[in-house]
Amino acid sequence: MDKLTALSLSIGILAGIATFLAVGPAAGVFFIWAATIAWAAYFLLGANKEALVNTIVCGIFGVFMAWITAILLTEINPEVVPGFNIMAAITVAVSVVVLCLAARLPQLSVIPVSVLGYSSTFAYLLQTPDKLSQDVLLSLSLGNPLLVISISFVVGTFFGQWSGQLAGKWTKE
Repeated sequence: MDKLTALSLSIGILAGIATFLAVGPAAGVFFIWAATIAWAAYFLLGANKEALVNTIVCGIFGVFMAWITAILLTEINPEVVPGFNIMAAITVAVSVVVLCLAARLPQLSVIPVSVLGYSSTFAYLLQTPDKLSQDVLLSLSLGNPLLVISISFVVGTFFGQWSGQLAGKWTKE
């Protein structure tokens, strides 16, 4: 079959499997939205071995930077002057500068994927009740975004690779 049809079918089938995992046996540990962000990043980076490594490494780095930032945010006294909102903004701004400057290291050079990991982590923290707390952030539980968003990014990246490989087997040249 042609390349677009093969890729569409492979992505659709594997998206169904990923969804089954996310709402079934891996619910709460594997988030389909974080996985598909990594899956898309893998294809945007070229769907090759380098894309696989960059998506996983930079994605997890972004998750790590957001996790550190979240811990720092939980340390801000709500009554601090100039105010929590200003201190939170400064904390995030500094962490994003560090995230971007880390791109000087070749292993962390794909800033957009680091930002996707960072943003995914804060999406989880801000949209899931009771997750933005030191008890959760410092736990060794699967509620900790450092673990669950990283897991979702890694699995999503591999789903991207598998969908490309499957499409390649189905493509007629």
